[in-house]
Amino acid sequence: MSEPLPAPETLTLPEAAAEFAALAEEIAGHDRRYHQEDAPSITDAAYDALRRRYVALQAAHPSLAARDPLASRVGARPSEKFAKVRHRVAMLSLGNVFSDEEVQEFVERVRRFLDWPAETPLPVTAEPKIDGLSCALRYEAGQLVVAATRGDGEEGEDVTANVRTIAEIPQVIADADVPAVLEVRGEVYMTKADFAAMNARQEAEGKPVFANPRNAAAGSLRQLDPKITATRPLRFFAYAWGEVSALPAGSQFGMVAAFARYGLPTNPLMRRCDSVAAMLEQFRAIEAQRAALPYDIDGVVYKVDDLDLQRRLGFVSRAPRWATAHKFPAEKATTLLLGIDIQVGRTGALTPVAKLQPVTVGGVVVANATLHNEDEIARKDVRIGDTVMLQRAGDVIPQVLGPVLEQRPAGAAPYAFPDVCPACGSHAVREADEVVRRCTGGLICPAQAVERLKHFASRNAFDIEGLGDKQIEVFYRDGLIARPQDIFTLEARDTRSLKKLKDREGFGETSVRNLFAAIAERRSVALHRFVFALGIRHVGETTARLLARHFGSVEALRDTAVAAADPASPAFADLTAIEGIGPVVAGAIVAFFGEPHNLDVIAALLAEVVAQPPEAVASSSPVAGRTVVFTGSLEKMTREEAKAMAERLGAKVASSVSKKTSLVVAGPGAGSKLTQAQALGIEVIDEDAWLVLAGTAG
Repeated sequence: MSEPLPAPETLTLPEAAAEFAALAEEIAGHDRRYHQEDAPSITDAAYDALRRRYVALQAAHPSLAARDPLASRVGARPSEKFAKVRHRVAMLSLGNVFSDEEVQEFVERVRRFLDWPAETPLPVTAEPKIDGLSCALRYEAGQLVVAATRGDGEEGEDVTANVRTIAEIPQVIADADVPAVLEVRGEVYMTKADFAAMNARQEAEGKPVFANPRNAAAGSLRQLDPKITATRPLRFFAYAWGEVSALPAGSQFGMVAAFARYGLPTNPLMRRCDSVAAMLEQFRAIEAQRAALPYDIDGVVYKVDDLDLQRRLGFVSRAPRWATAHKFPAEKATTLLLGIDIQVGRTGALTPVAKLQPVTVGGVVVANATLHNEDEIARKDVRIGDTVMLQRAGDVIPQVLGPVLEQRPAGAAPYAFPDVCPACGSHAVREADEVVRRCTGGLICPAQAVERLKHFASRNAFDIEGLGDKQIEVFYRDGLIARPQDIFTLEARDTRSLKKLKDREGFGETSVRNLFAAIAERRSVALHRFVFALGIRHVGETTARLLARHFGSVEALRDTAVAAADPASPAFADLTAIEGIGPVVAGAIVAFFGEPHNLDVIAALLAEVVAQPPEAVASSSPVAGRTVVFTGSLEKMTREEAKAMAERLGAKVASSVSKKTSLVVAGPGAGSKLTQAQALGIEVIDEDAWLVLAGTAG
């Protein structure tokens, strides 16, 4: 659990300024992901907490206001995909309150600013805060002429063509009293039922599904093709305005009533309140209906009703003084934990998922919730059969907060996290510095199979031309390739098959012939490529070369790794004695070769291919023992050829310049690496000089 942050007033100004700047950058990133990319990365509650800390720092250290990068910014800069619309009146956002006491403070602050007597009623409207995408509709002479998103508050995206597809929004307002210029503002949203139906269609068509109704509404409105927007069930609530040539009413409540007269949809739950008690009563009433409402809301918005008072109150920073949003707390519910399923990801990570007795939280039926990892389960002491508390903060995956201990059944045992993979039965190991447990059966685990096959055939592994990601996915789906060795038996099996590969969609006689030729060409492969292709955790290209050079054969590496199961053994010492291989990498190698399934696959592979030992490394060459970096363009050889040449000559090849670098080979276009080498006084030569040094010139 993270330590509580120090109170802002206890920080020195430099400390507060540093935190203030970091928070500004973090908040700006969240604003961009929420408003521009429709992909929020934190919950509403977590975002609100960041904002409150930001405001508290500024309140405790007023001098920070002069360096506030968020002071006048709302949302995020509009996307470059759309034409821009400049808002005649800025579209600002609202401040937030989270408790009854803060609602009281809001009203008292308004009264103080206006010098409004305590005994005189101060009418305030209260309405649901719709969780959708803000949108402005500009009518001229009753005709809809432009529609725009909020964007950054000053400039939004032109979504007029898309808005015209929303049936609820009138294209023409025929009311005789409509102002010559009327900019109506409100929220584009999607109902829960429409969202569920649309996601079901998306899934049935093999298309991506949306995370929640807000993202679905935002993504639908911001389509480049209005025809796509037209297929999405979007709706609209009007609740505010921008530029208006003549106001049709003198109050907030009257303005919204006028919108309804004009044929614009308005929210029926809006009420006028004359006291804090009435405001809180309406808040409770709306909160009680939240789960049953057909649309998502995340709070209640209060606005001073009298428009003259609104004008007097004006704005502060990014929000009006006369309005605020009373946010709902993160929603919680209790239910039974029926079981814990372990899901295996494509990298072999084991993730626990709580299987719950279905319960409605925030209008959504929840049957599963993440438990993150085994440490979280142990820390919260969650046991199967427990009654657990769930939280759904915003529209995100629900999380299990912990058990209700007084309802724990007798005999409920602590959960034992599995040490074998549920997908393939291989050992699941956890490294000392990680919270994730991973399956070691990389070559045979069905949960990892496709990604492992892609890696096996990739450019720096077996490099099989014509066997790319798409082909592997198709072959795996159709049962043609399940293990790496199946690649090399594909041609023989195809000759016996009734349905030839050349007759499949997307293939032809020539492409299949070329594929089989490419596979045959890789029946002999360099040992380091073979080792890298196995996909052993922590074993990249460089480590694979080290292992190939040290052991000389797959069999020698295998036998040492199997014998190194005991960390105190001479074999383990042999592994860790290789420069560049420490205990973590050695442990991963041992775990991989300690899995019998992997040994079976390696044996099957060696029956089909030959792993060529590395060429002898020169010990007396001019570059033996030196660390070389290649940068810029090489004109007489590829970067891979240069790297292989250097390693044959006993040199170490690095990708970046450091104090350990002893030689830089710079071709045309060399940039920062060359500059860094010159600054460090490292020897720099060109490609021709390198070939002379390597003894291959001429």
